Amino acid sequence: MDRAYDLISKVCIVLAGLALVTMTVIFGWLVYGRYVLNDTPTWVEQVSLLLLMVISFLGAAVGVHQHTHLSVVVFRNIVPNWLRTIFVIATDLIMAVFGGMMFWYGAELTIFKWKTLIPLIQWSEGLRSLPLTIAGALIFLFSSGHLIRLFLGRDERLDNLDQG
Repeated sequence: MDRAYDLISKVCIVLAGLALVTMTVIFGWLVYGRYVLNDTPTWVEQVSLLLLMVISFLGAAVGVHQHTHLSVVVFRNIVPNWLRTIFVIATDLIMAVFGGMMFWYGAELTIFKWKTLIPLIQWSEGLRSLPLTIAGALIFLFSSGHLIRLFLGRDERLDNLDQG
């Protein structure tokens, strides 16, 4: 399971990185078109919004897997170890439920908007919410994986280690 999740995480990082590079290139084209050719490419804004969704949602899912997402661990760090473990379990459960809801409602939104087209680029409007749906599934999987590792005694998070 760990190797599969690590592979999925690396694929997400590569996809987000490619989206970032692509967005940089198309903004370069936007500037060139606007100021050199005097012909602004209107599709750049819509494509960059789609790429931004890929970058942010896949990045958030990877953050959950790698424990680099925004989280407040100050309370977990100042309480006794037995309470810290309860906080870790609660956090992972909340994240799993949140990821499941992101997946479920994101899938509904993606299906609902799939036949509508984005103006200027004529791509499916469902593409806007597809990264949300995928990230929700990944957050659910990664959070569930954290819980499984915790219950198997293989949790390696620094804020959940016994500090003596």
